[in-house]
Amino acid sequence: MLTKNCIHCETPFDASSRRKRTVGGKITECPDCVEEFSLETAVPHAGVLSGDGKGVGCTIVAFNSHKDREQYIKAWRANSGQNVGKKCQLGSGNIAMTGMAFRKVGESGSIGTNHKGRI
Repeated sequence: MLTKNCIHCETPFDASSRRKRTVGGKITECPDCVEEFSLETAVPHAGVLSGDGKGVGCTIVAFNSHKDREQYIKAWRANSGQNVGKKCQLGSGNIAMTGMAFRKVGESGSIGTNHKGRI
């Protein structure tokens, strides 16, 4: 437990709590003040993976809001077949991936090799 005093309201809070990690903000700001004054300024990001043969591609995407991020991740998981066990099949009811504001920050594409650099 990491107890700090908030710089806005002087209230002690646990800086390592789940709620503090969820709402964000500076380490010296309590979760209540972060939510009340809209102090979170971090850009929500998400990393998504695609399996390409022996390799894997990773794309990092930045969003304008947490709502867009959650909507994108939900659609990605449904459309990519993630969390369906060994079946690894695409779902029959794919979710449209439109209406979400995002931009690609980085990409590490698969070059068709395994971890030893062989095809």
